[in-house]
Amino acid sequence: MAEAKNGKKKEDKKAIKAAEKVTAAKGPQIHLDPPAGTRDFFPGDMRMQNYIYGKWKETARLYGFQMYDAPVLEHEELYKRKAGEEITEQMYNFEDKEGYKVTLRPEMTPSLARMVLSLMRAETGEMAALLPLKWFSIPQCWRFETCQRGRKREHYQWNMDIVGISTIHAEVELLSAICTFFQSVGITSQDVGIKVNSRKVLGAVLRNSGVPDQKFTETCVVIDKLDKIGAEEVVKLLVAEPINLEKAVAERIVHATSAKTLDEFANLAGVGESDEVKELRLLFKLAEDEGFGDWLMFDASVIRGLAYYTGVVFEGFDRAGVLRAICGGGRYDRLLTLYGSVKEVPCCGFGFGDCVIYELLKEKKVTPELPHMVDFVVVAYENMMGQALYVARQLRKAGQSVDVFSEETKKVHKGFKYADRVNATRVAFVAPGEWDQGLVTIKDLRNFKEDDPKEVKQKDIPLKDLANFASYFQLPGAPPTASPSAPVATAATAAAPSMAAAPSKGPNGSSDLEAILTDQPYLSGYTAAAADRQLYERMKADAGCPSSTALRRWYLHIGSFSQSERLSWK
Repeated sequence: MAEAKNGKKKEDKKAIKAAEKVTAAKGPQIHLDPPAGTRDFFPGDMRMQNYIYGKWKETARLYGFQMYDAPVLEHEELYKRKAGEEITEQMYNFEDKEGYKVTLRPEMTPSLARMVLSLMRAETGEMAALLPLKWFSIPQCWRFETCQRGRKREHYQWNMDIVGISTIHAEVELLSAICTFFQSVGITSQDVGIKVNSRKVLGAVLRNSGVPDQKFTETCVVIDKLDKIGAEEVVKLLVAEPINLEKAVAERIVHATSAKTLDEFANLAGVGESDEVKELRLLFKLAEDEGFGDWLMFDASVIRGLAYYTGVVFEGFDRAGVLRAICGGGRYDRLLTLYGSVKEVPCCGFGFGDCVIYELLKEKKVTPELPHMVDFVVVAYENMMGQALYVARQLRKAGQSVDVFSEETKKVHKGFKYADRVNATRVAFVAPGEWDQGLVTIKDLRNFKEDDPKEVKQKDIPLKDLANFASYFQLPGAPPTASPSAPVATAATAAAPSMAAAPSKGPNGSSDLEAILTDQPYLSGYTAAAADRQLYERMKADAGCPSSTALRRWYLHIGSFSQSERLSWK
């Protein structure tokens, strides 16, 4: 028996050693998936991320906001507010090697508050910066929470905040920006709505019910759990320690939050036409006046879970009910005083996660096609690689993205095959015959029909004029260009293609274009189209950015899109 056991041990050891040898031969074994709740961003994912970020940045620019950032590693104390917030239990916090308690930031607003406080004179509370501050950021945030669709432990979040405006106009501007972003990515008010409430109104209810102000924050945090645990459990929490409300008061408050209109809530809560109710009415009126009132609805149950909110709060939601809260924010006038400000500073802002907007675009089937694309592939004939690299450099100097085919070849079809694989718009073929004449052959692969004549799609471009290659091609539907031997007309004075929203014969000069773009954002109306791309390419190749106001605004806006986005326009 002992011999049998010893024999088995020897066999086990041999098996372990054999497995170790196999492992060593294969290399170290690692987890190929990222840690739970986090993501890898492959190039296709990055194109989608950049698309969303680009829309966020453009929206912020349209509203006059400046971008800022802060370290992803923050002081833990910024988030310890002792108000029963879930966020304090979800932090990735630890003590660093110098003994400091730090955390990966779970949200950006406290970092913003810290930065704003650094601009304040401690003795007087006066700001060294000119108010209002209108700042935005796209920070990476970390929360150890349950993963679900549209919510991960690591995410990026679009934040827009206004510091220094105490009136409801700040909230209206932020809500307007959210709606503008939605429209820019193809989301309508039939797809998404924004629920609006005010903690000031709830505060009036609590005061009328005899609830002391010091219990206001804790009460809000509990009421925010209505959707998660239900009305009965919320009442139990409100009557228990530390809040300790009377049951009748707790039930009245919870019942009031079921109101569907502001009038109904005011009646149920017994606050009538208080100043807080009037402020909310003004918000809805201003939204109607501006033209985005159809996105908003009153919802008394929206409280928001963060303790620092003091006034209007809002939350974007999927009208189909498939996705969780899409975005949220509100007013937080007292946050800076929690961190040592000698006086209150009015603040208002929102956060908007990237995970949920990506899911929303998929759900509503408005996710854009964002293939990898390059403007040029340069192909070298045998022994012409140095010349090909020179051509690539000149094209890059002209602002074109260029990929150089790594093989020198006599077989042109190899280069074309590679260009097709990487979605190149044009191929530049560098061959000795043309090179000796100071020419480079360029073929357009995307802007013409297959049966168009070769001489229309392919041109020999003078090497010294490569930057103006676009002027040698007559793009379909584009106005005629001057011949390469003649002076090239500037795009601002060239005729533009006829468009549905423009005069039937199309504009005949810069004044016509200026008039069209003064009234609408794009040549063809309110949606970017191929006509915008074509004129932009001509302007970029010819005279560059125009000086007139509307044309210049349009030119810079079109230039903010990637080449692949512009090529997707119909």
